[in-house]
Formats: sequence, structure tokens, C-alpha cells
Amino acid sequence: MSILDDPLVSTEWLAAHLGDVKVIDASFKMPGVLPLAVDDFHATHIPGAVFFDVDAVSDRASPLPHMYPDAAQFARDVGALGVSSKDTVVVYDFGGWVAAPRVWWMFLSFGHADVRVLDGGLKKWRAENRPVESGKVSPKPGHFNATFDPLYVRGQAQLMSNLSSGREQLVDARAAGRFTGAVAEPRAGLRSGHIPGSRNLPYNELFDPGTGAMKPLDDIRAAFTRVGVDLAKPVVTTCGSGVSAAVLTLALYRLGVRGSALYDGSWSEWGLSEGPPIATGPA
Repeated sequence: MSILDDPLVSTEWLAAHLGDVKVIDASFKMPGVLPLAVDDFHATHIPGAVFFDVDAVSDRASPLPHMYPDAAQFARDVGALGVSSKDTVVVYDFGGWVAAPRVWWMFLSFGHADVRVLDGGLKKWRAENRPVESGKVSPKPGHFNATFDPLYVRGQAQLMSNLSSGREQLVDARAAGRFTGAVAEPRAGLRSGHIPGSRNLPYNELFDPGTGAMKPLDDIRAAFTRVGVDLAKPVVTTCGSGVSAAVLTLALYRLGVRGSALYDGSWSEWGLSEGPPIATGPA
């Protein structure tokens, strides 16, 4: 897979192109986890990086966590980070593969194709003793144009319709215990279980816990096949709140799958007490 096709770039590639790209730190943590991701960014980040706050670049009017903003807000927020439409964007996170793929998918959704994810993130970058900076940053505002393509995401009504049609496969990135309902959800007030008919592929099974790099394509393909996903048919990814699901979306994209989508509300919406039907137990 060439650099033009693969959404991943290596630490070596980024080190050689630091001055030519806009680098975004998209690190994300669950509510209540300290230190805050932005504080981690202020302590250590890749030179020239700016911080993308997943909770801030979102629909503030929605009661659900970090739902997609509209195109006008995305353009405004990204422009404020110093990113322009002509820029090559490289997104990373602290190395746990949580939110960089989500931000990559958001850029694609809003019409910016020139975006990549740093393989291994800050963890791999630091393990190789590459340079880092600290402190707050004040980027010069950029001019970013955004046009939203709704084909990149799915809403609850679409997935409820899919329960009967089965047109799209659904694969859940949460840990197995949360998927089966054996473990309580970390967000209060949510039921436990999964969307009926969905498959389960925990996102952390797709990267090497030692290096932080994504696993080889053959291993990724085998993982999807093992849980019953047909890569020749449409796939929608889901998770707890629409963030880690994008790790699966990124992996599917790397396998050449196009037309997959992300369920933005994910279990934070479906799992509400008065929500749609749920299933428990294994897939």
C-alpha cells in the first residue's frame, strides 16, 4: 500500500516531514480521568502540534457526548487550530489508539482527504527518542472549508431500520465484557449489552501493545474474519460513544474497504434506559 493509499504514516515519515504538515494531538480520556488530555499535551507534544479537543469540537446542544458538529463549526474550530484546507494533516494520540482515528474520520467526513494518522502515536515517537516540546501553543488561524458528507456516519433511526433489513453489518469496538453485558457501562444510566445482530471486535486487538503500532494487514483481516465480518459487504462501526469505533473504521479503510460508516451516538445513545432493543451474551 503506497503512502497515497494508506492513511497511516510512520514516525520516520513524520520526522522527515515535520515542517511540511500540520500535526494534531487528538488524545482523549474518559470523563473523570486525570490528568486531563490537554494537560498531558501541555507537558509533552510533538513539535509544532496543536491540541484537538474531541469534546469541544462537537455539537454542544446535544445531550450525548462529543457528537459531530455541523460543517460551519468544524471549519471554525479547525481553522482556529491553524489548519487550512490546503494543508496535509497528521493526527496522533498518546499511543492508545483511542481518538486519532476518530479525528481522521471527521476530517474525511468534512471533505478533507489529505489527512493521515501517526502509526504508534506519541508512545512510539517518544520510545524512539524523537524530539518533543512542552507548553501552551497559540497557532496562527487558518482558513478551512468544510462540507459534511452524511454517508460517513449513521444515526439511531438508520440502525433501527437496519435491525430488520440487515443490509449493513455492525461491529462493536468495546471490550467483550461490555458487549456481552457482563460488565457495567462506565457511563452512568446506560443499560448493558449490545445492538442486536452486531459483532464484537475490541479495538485494542488491532495494535501491538508493546510498540503501539497497528498490526500487519493480514492480522487485521484475520481479526475481522474471525468475528464474522464479511469485508465485501457494508460495515458500520460502533463503540461506547463513537470514538474508539473509528479504530475499526481505520483498519477497514486500510484493508481497502470503502463506504463504511460510524454510528456517532453509539452505546451512549442506544444504551439509554428508554432506548431500542438490546441483546446480551456473545454475538
